[in-house]
Amino acid sequence: MIKIVITDDHNLFRMGLAELLKKQKDIDVIAELSDGTEFLNFLSEKNDIDIVLLDINMPNLDGFEVLRKLKKLNSIVKPIILSMHDDGNYIAKCAKNGAFGYLLKNTDEDELLKAIRIVASGKKYFSHQISEKMINFMSAQHTSQKKLSNKESEVLTLISKGLTTKEIASKLFVSSRTIETHRANILKKLEVKNTASLIKKATENNLI
Repeated sequence: MIKIVITDDHNLFRMGLAELLKKQKDIDVIAELSDGTEFLNFLSEKNDIDIVLLDINMPNLDGFEVLRKLKKLNSIVKPIILSMHDDGNYIAKCAKNGAFGYLLKNTDEDELLKAIRIVASGKKYFSHQISEKMINFMSAQHTSQKKLSNKESEVLTLISKGLTTKEIASKLFVSSRTIETHRANILKKLEVKNTASLIKKATENNLI
């Protein structure tokens, strides 16, 4: 039997998920909990848990914190994240902190059961869609690591505020040609071709 704990602060979702899993002959739902603190307290008393289905956004102690604490404890519990967030940042952060799987809350029953059984066997499960989002995020992070100089960061901030090349040059007491050079270098480092794409990528990577 695969022993599972569901930890999610949404009562209806948690109850519905438990009812679905209880129909499976190889799955035993041993607890339904509403936040990370409850789960860790439960874990301290009962350590023969195979999988925890874990929400990210919860009161008291969120999913990220639970993952970090499980990692620190060297726990044998395998966490599968069940979240409404399909953001690459969330997925990569969870994977980095020891999640064995990441599923969206609108995942169908077949994929949920498939993920649970794969993870119970000791393997990790990230769907093609989830893996792609994580890879795209990590690729963008790698790009942002090509550090902008202080002056380029300053120019980027002014570009994001809608200032023209001439206005930026005047504000920084340099020539328009110098600003154009900085702008070209910024575009090259962030691997974009125009201002709209530049601002979008800079925002995604917390550069502005």
